[in-house]
Amino acid sequence: MATDLHMSSSADEVDFPYRALSRSAIASLVLFVLALVGLIPPFEAMLALAILGMLFAFIAIRTIKRYPNEFSGLGLAKFGILANLIVLAGGISMHTYVYLTEVPPGHIRVKFSKLKFPAEPDRPTPTAFDIDGKDVFIAGYIHPSSGGGMLRQFVLVGDLGTCCFGGQPKSSEMIEVTLTGGQTVKGGMTRRKLAGKFTLNKVPQKQTDFDNEVFYRLKGHKVN
Repeated sequence: MATDLHMSSSADEVDFPYRALSRSAIASLVLFVLALVGLIPPFEAMLALAILGMLFAFIAIRTIKRYPNEFSGLGLAKFGILANLIVLAGGISMHTYVYLTEVPPGHIRVKFSKLKFPAEPDRPTPTAFDIDGKDVFIAGYIHPSSGGGMLRQFVLVGDLGTCCFGGQPKSSEMIEVTLTGGQTVKGGMTRRKLAGKFTLNKVPQKQTDFDNEVFYRLKGHKVN
């Protein structure tokens, strides 16, 4: 009987050999989870991880089919391809739709980089002169010096580096914003999108807590 049990155990090991779960299949699933962050503005670039996730899933499928007795996880790899494809296609579609519809009628989309003068001495850019007195749509970050509560007035800067890690921004890197219609917005590190009338200060003005003068102002009538 002992011999029969031993033979049965050996047969089980042959019929059901241990197979390792494909690391590439696991990586594909992890990248899918990380790519989900790309659905949240302003982290759209994270969607690129879904492409890497599909690549790992294809590698996993190829490896598992080539070494079926050594690796498992074929279903997980197939799910990785589908999940990453859905988040990539869905994310691109969503962000494209938002981009095409977020600018209010009659407003000009302006990139903050077009307002930053690239050399010294600092001064307003040609784009700033072109949009002076016009309704614009622009995105940026509230500088921490503006406060952390509900704000009606604040200084907007172009990126998180300038906002939180770059020290004092240049004059051409900040916009003094005043919200109209009783609107307020909470300070923080969230990117804000504003629509309003842009004006160029003919005489640059000093702003509390800033060493540099302010070139630009915005009367915002819409903030997200």
